[in-house]
Amino acid sequence: MENRKELFGHPMGLFVLFFTEMWERFSYYGMRAILVLYMVESTTVDNAGLGWEKGDALALYGWYTMLVYVMSIPGGIIADKFLGQKRAVLIGGLILVAGHSVLAIEQPWAFYTGLALIVLGVGGLKPNISTMVGGLYKQGDIRRDMGFTIFYIGINVGAAASALLVGWLGQTHGWHYGFGLAGIGMLLGQVVYMAGQKHLEGVGEPPTEEEKRNSDDSLGRLFKKMLSGGLPLIVYLLCSALSVYILVDLSIGYGLLGLFLSLVVGLMMSIYRELNEEEKDRFLVLLISFLIVIVFWGAFEQAGGLMNIYTEEKVNRTLMGYEIPASVFQSVNAIFIILFGTAVAKFWAWKKRKGKESSSLYKMAIGTIVMGIGFLFMAKASLEVLSSGEAALVWIILAYLFHTIGELSASPVALSFITKLAPVKYVSIMMGVYFAATGLGNKVAGAIGESAQMENAKVEMVADYDYLNNTVHDTILDSAKNFTVQGHIYPLDGEYRITDTLGNPLVGNLISLSDSNWTIIRETMEGEEEATQENPYHVNILFENEKELEKLKIDSNHDVNIKKYEGTIEVFEVANQKELKTFIMITIITGLFGFVLILFLKKLKKLTHGIEEREGKHDITDHGEVLDE
Repeated sequence: MENRKELFGHPMGLFVLFFTEMWERFSYYGMRAILVLYMVESTTVDNAGLGWEKGDALALYGWYTMLVYVMSIPGGIIADKFLGQKRAVLIGGLILVAGHSVLAIEQPWAFYTGLALIVLGVGGLKPNISTMVGGLYKQGDIRRDMGFTIFYIGINVGAAASALLVGWLGQTHGWHYGFGLAGIGMLLGQVVYMAGQKHLEGVGEPPTEEEKRNSDDSLGRLFKKMLSGGLPLIVYLLCSALSVYILVDLSIGYGLLGLFLSLVVGLMMSIYRELNEEEKDRFLVLLISFLIVIVFWGAFEQAGGLMNIYTEEKVNRTLMGYEIPASVFQSVNAIFIILFGTAVAKFWAWKKRKGKESSSLYKMAIGTIVMGIGFLFMAKASLEVLSSGEAALVWIILAYLFHTIGELSASPVALSFITKLAPVKYVSIMMGVYFAATGLGNKVAGAIGESAQMENAKVEMVADYDYLNNTVHDTILDSAKNFTVQGHIYPLDGEYRITDTLGNPLVGNLISLSDSNWTIIRETMEGEEEATQENPYHVNILFENEKELEKLKIDSNHDVNIKKYEGTIEVFEVANQKELKTFIMITIITGLFGFVLILFLKKLKKLTHGIEEREGKHDITDHGEVLDE
């Protein structure tokens, strides 16, 4: 370490890690920008997607982003105890290259395989490359903080560029070209990392045999203690039994998640029983900090899911005659971080110099409130959609601005504060739980987005070609493309009437609904007294060609047998109101959580027993991940 080659006053290894992480974030956030949009895109448009329901796509998005964080736990453990950070990053990067490459293949098996490989790859690379940055500097080196700042810039440059390039390419030229470009980015990062190994000598090496013998395997010891009996074991077994029931009878995914959380709860209770009174007080604050993490990211991560779809479907994205792809706006957060990161940091430093409240808990509370306020702009967008049919782009930009300011206030201090509160011998375990809490927040985000979607009724087409051709252009039908028929719905004589925009009935002429789908329509319209014959609600009936194009060309009179189309009917006002309510709910929950935290701030600070007065480490944010030094 004494003779490391330097560039601009820093070890060359820093710039190797800078470009490695920049390209890794380019690949990850580029794929993330188009993932949900690809899943919900129809299977028969020119740039075909998977044709999933929005709720299903958002549910998978939640599971995927959760697992990315959760896999950081075994990734860190394997590096610490066996491989070392350097080799773990190498293996994780190679797995990521494979994952992104597989996603570029247009096959169903490739989609799931690619996502699984990316989860494993990020789990190996992400937690360990951050540790290697700190390892480049000796303890007490004043350049260390600036080294993390440089590293942080690379992260956000990669994230900003990825949505602009991968998003644009994926939506305009082909989803799999976008996935492929993300893979090329990851490959470039891996080449940089492998070529720069000589600048990383002595950093992140595997533990020696002596280090292995002297290491305190607190996790294994704690697990054995939990199983030895007492209340932690009883709680663990009860929670596990409930999780097994969920796994067998309700949901495999939620059942497995329950088993994981049961283990976490049991371990936390076992740790608590070992602590003295002062440590127990801090531990309670620590658990509250985990709740803040879950609430914050449960709201913030709507960006890649619900807000991404909303931008695609309901926002006027046309500037100077060009319609900007929705995925491009996933770069806004990273751009705002680069623009305002220093200003927000200086603001909190100024408050601290003035002797005003600037504790970590206070920053996390304010950050959560400010981030939640951003959803008021999404609510405004929803109101605008109700009145004019689409929202102005400015509301999405303002929402991302407030989300970013909230992130810059809350995220940089979160992990640093948690590690200060954690009992010394359990710091590593608490860091793992932090990643688990962040992952759980991402899962909550997916569940919220899923709940914001209404169940749409299925319809069957009963019209003949000539009837439908009066509504839909014949070139759309003859090329078997998807199309949407717009109409109205309103109550009449105890039932609901569905008509075209001229008032002609559609049920019986264009579509038919089964009894179960009529039930969905009734449940959807329940309590919607504003819909009347004079002021009806609007419906969009989307017809999708779910079959192979050549199988449709069987009609003797025309190229396409239109009876092969499948349709869904969405009540526009009800769907938009559900999203509006979701945005307002997020604002209320985050606001209440932040204000309650401020209300009890003095008591919580007292429970930390002066921990905030201690000299802390400098932490850098990475879209919700605080980089451990």
